[in-house]
Amino acid sequence: MPGSGGPAGNARLTAWAGLLLLLVICAELVTLLDVTGLIRWHVGVGIVLTALALLKTASTGWRILRYYTGSDTYGSAGAPPLLLRLLGPLVILTTMSVLGTGFALIAIGEQASHHPMFDLLGQRVSPLSLHQLSFIVFAVAAGLHLLARFAPAVLLAGGRPHRGRPRSAVPGRPARAAVVTATFLAGAIAVVLVVPSVTGWHHDHGRDDGPGHGVAPRG
Repeated sequence: MPGSGGPAGNARLTAWAGLLLLLVICAELVTLLDVTGLIRWHVGVGIVLTALALLKTASTGWRILRYYTGSDTYGSAGAPPLLLRLLGPLVILTTMSVLGTGFALIAIGEQASHHPMFDLLGQRVSPLSLHQLSFIVFAVAAGLHLLARFAPAVLLAGGRPHRGRPRSAVPGRPARAAVVTATFLAGAIAVVLVVPSVTGWHHDHGRDDGPGHGVAPRG
């Protein structure tokens, strides 16, 4: 698209989305220190995380789509690294699984979230334990992705030249800033709409619901 910066602009947008997503994930991990006491913060941060995850998925997906549909500009930029092509689908699936199960827990409430759905290897599996399992798999996949992409993302976000061109040669910076700002704004609106309805999650030391006990939902 004219004025978007092409592959270089897309790479910068993806880098900014990824770094901001990393910061929000770190904030979400902090809420795990007392997830029931910080449940509204946990859900609110999770909503912002969702908005950024969708942005990064969209920017990455656009690059992949343009490359594999024969775009000259994206074709000349080269294919994504093999490791990222292998990890990418797993990162996306586990991210959406964590977020999807988190929102499902909000929708069904605390009591239903602890209710076992089936047994697996002698363990009762509840919606809450599915959320926990999704997070574990996500942490592994995202950790490998982070190791591969953190340094390049920092360099890109800081204006590393793209194929020898200076930073000023990559158009579309205002548009990229507007997209990131709109993403945060959409997340903030969702937080205002959703978080006040999150009630009833608390410690229940008398409950014994297997693997999902004592953990509240991740938005």
